[in-house]
Amino acid sequence: MDHRFDATERFAEGAQFIAGSLRSGSSGRTQAVVDPATGETVYSYELAGTADVDAAVQAAEQAFPEWGGATPGERSDTLHRFAAALAEDAADLAAAESLNCGKPIKLSEEFDVPGSIDNAAFFAGAARHLEGKAAGEYSPDHTSVIRREPIGVVGSIAPWNYPLQMAAWKVLPAIAAGNTIVLKPAEITPFTSLLFAQAAQRAGLPDGVLNIVSGAGRDAGEHLVGHRSVAMTSFTGSTGVGKRVAEIATGTVKRLHLELGGKAPFVVFDDADLEAAVHGAVAGSLINTGQDCTAATRAYVQRPLYDAFVSGVADLMATVRLGDPFDPATDLGPLISHTQRDRVAGFVDRARGYATVVTGGEAPGGELAKGAYYRPTLIAGAAQDSEIVQSEIFGPVLVVLPFDSDDEGIALANDTPYGLAASAWSRDVYRTGRATREINAGCVWVNDHIPIISEMPHGGAKASGFGKDMSAYSFEEYTQVKHVMYDNTAVARKDWHRTVFGDRP
Repeated sequence: MDHRFDATERFAEGAQFIAGSLRSGSSGRTQAVVDPATGETVYSYELAGTADVDAAVQAAEQAFPEWGGATPGERSDTLHRFAAALAEDAADLAAAESLNCGKPIKLSEEFDVPGSIDNAAFFAGAARHLEGKAAGEYSPDHTSVIRREPIGVVGSIAPWNYPLQMAAWKVLPAIAAGNTIVLKPAEITPFTSLLFAQAAQRAGLPDGVLNIVSGAGRDAGEHLVGHRSVAMTSFTGSTGVGKRVAEIATGTVKRLHLELGGKAPFVVFDDADLEAAVHGAVAGSLINTGQDCTAATRAYVQRPLYDAFVSGVADLMATVRLGDPFDPATDLGPLISHTQRDRVAGFVDRARGYATVVTGGEAPGGELAKGAYYRPTLIAGAAQDSEIVQSEIFGPVLVVLPFDSDDEGIALANDTPYGLAASAWSRDVYRTGRATREINAGCVWVNDHIPIISEMPHGGAKASGFGKDMSAYSFEEYTQVKHVMYDNTAVARKDWHRTVFGDRP
C-alpha cells in the first residue's frame, strides 16, 4: 500500500463533516497535523468553532426523528452495510491511523482496523436486540411494558490514542440505539474519524445522523458538552479533563458517560507461568507505545519470582524494534508528539532520584531522533506512594515492585485512585478467582492482559469513570428506559382512589 496517506487531497474541503459534507471550520485558527515519526506536518486545517458545533447539533436534531423512528431492522441493515464499507476501506484506514498516530502498521492492520469493523458488525446485530423486562401483570390490575427509546442528540469526545476505535466505540452503540451524534475527535488526530463518517454515508446512513467536528477542547469540546440540545455526553480521556466535562454537563442535567484514566496492575503470584507473565508484561505495557489506558503499568511480583521476572522483562524489552511505523518489522512506534515524549521522559528522569531504571529510559538517536520515540523502559525499586507508581504516565514504561503475601499483592493492586483494568497471573484457580473478585477494576484478565472483544463491556470504577463501551451493556448508556402501564379493569372509580378522596366504593 502507499503508506503516505494523502490527507491534503482526501480532506481538501476541510476536516469538519456536518450534514453529510466535508467543510472547513470557522474558528479562524489553523491546526497542523504532524506525523509523530518524522515531526513533519502532513495536513493543516481550520479548527471548528462554536458555530460549527451549532451547525452539527442542528443537523443531528433534524436527523433524529427519522433515524430514531426507524425500525431496529432498518438500523441493523444500515450498520451491516457500514461494516462492509469499513472493510472496503481497511487499507486506507490503517494507513491513515499509522500516519496520524505513529502506530506500527501491524498494529493498525491487525488490531485497530479489524476491531472497528467487528464492532460495526456486532452492533448491526445488537440493534435488533434492545431488551427490557418482560411485559406482564406486576400489579393485578395492570399490564406493564418496558420501552427502550433513544435519548436524542449525543455529543461525544474521543481521545488521540485510538482515534478509529474510539470513533467506533462512541458512534456505533449510539446510532444502533437510534440516537444521532456529534463526535469531536482530538484535533491532532482527525483522519480516521472523517474516513469513518464517509464510510457511514456511503453505507446509506442518513445525513446528519453522524457529524464530526474537529476542534479544540476548550472551544468546540466545551461548547458541545454544554449545548442545551445535546441530551448526552460521552467522553474518553484523562481524569482531570473528565472532571471538567462533568462540571459542564451538570449545567444542563444531561446523561453522562466517562471513560477516564487508568494505572493497571499486573499481579504475578509465585506459581505463575514465568515465561507467560514476562511476555504478557512486555506486550501489555508496550501496546500502542504504552498510550493505552488499560496498559500494564504496575507489575507486582511475588518475591520468589521477582528477580527472574525483572531480568526476563528487561531482556525481552531490549529486543523490541523501534522504527518507521510503516515497516512491517517495526514493533514500537513513536509517542503521539514530542510534547508527550518529553512528558514521559520527565517521569522517568524524576524517578532516577528514588528508583532504578533497569533498561531504557532514553530517546534513541540517529534517524529516529526526528520522531517522538522513547525506548521501552523498566523501573524497579520505587516506593508504592511514588509518582511513577501512582500517576498515569501514558508511555512505554513499566514499574515493577515485589510483594510477599497474597493479601499484600491485592492490596497494592487496589492502591491507586484508578480502577479501569488489571490482570492476575497464577496456575491456581482459587487465587485468580479471589483476585478477580477483590481487585476493584472494570476488567480483570487472568493469565493475559489487553485483549478486548466486541461482545464484552469496557469501562472502569473509581477515578477511571463510569459507564460501558462496547457490548450490549453499552445500550444502558444510550437508551432511555420508559415504563408504560396499561389499566386492565375498565373501572372508572378504582379502590386506591379512596386514599385521595371519598370512601371505598
